[in-house]
Amino acid sequence: MRCAVLGGTGLIGSTIVERLVEDGHEALPHARSTGVDLLTGEGLAPALAGADVVIDATQSPAADDTAAEFFRTATANLLAAAAQAGVRHAVLLSIVGVDRVPDLGYYRAKVLQEGLFRAGPVPYSIVRATQFFEYVDAIMSWTTEGDTVRLPPVPLQPVAAADAARVVADIAAGAPLQGVRDVAGPDVLALDELGALTLTALGAARTVLTDADAGPFATASGGALTAPGGAHLAPTRYRDWLAAAARHRGAHLGEGASETEQ
Repeated sequence: MRCAVLGGTGLIGSTIVERLVEDGHEALPHARSTGVDLLTGEGLAPALAGADVVIDATQSPAADDTAAEFFRTATANLLAAAAQAGVRHAVLLSIVGVDRVPDLGYYRAKVLQEGLFRAGPVPYSIVRATQFFEYVDAIMSWTTEGDTVRLPPVPLQPVAAADAARVVADIAAGAPLQGVRDVAGPDVLALDELGALTLTALGAARTVLTDADAGPFATASGGALTAPGGAHLAPTRYRDWLAAAARHRGAHLGEGASETEQ
């Protein structure tokens, strides 16, 4: 099977490519750096030529209200080119909870993108994943002031990018779902608890202050950002992944790298 992975040079996209190749498929990563521009359509035709499946793992340049126009244009160009190329399956990587947090502009934009896939000319599958383990530090950076990180006690159910990529690769290799598959990690943890665990494991000097109004995720109510019933629960636990990350960091520092707070 020949797969074209848009956003294939990023964290999750490159991991999807790796999983597909491990499974014996031909998977080609595409991004602006490889000459494919979704906004203009440049490079799409050759990128999709001969592809059986296209996987959209792209992100908008900004996570605000401008994301809607980005996804509107980029998705229309991608699906039109995929139909023209005879692609039989279009897979979209989306986010658990996009339809349950209407106050977040980026989530509203992803809902719009999902709608375009549903109404598009190519049979589709949508994979919604929870927040990646690898993004927890970036989430903390949004509300960091000096040595203090303000985080709300909002429940999250984060997943390892490698586990999410495994599900995307498996779905890409199968028949189009014409629907949504949710994937999440095995544990639900409050965001402030996630932050504290992360900082402790990495030996960082920052401390977490619980603040129900801090950051964009404060607008999520209840379990909006956790997996709904019937979701695929991945095996990797955050604490285990974090311990491995801390060991890797220690080994890297032992090789002579200068120590900096993560």
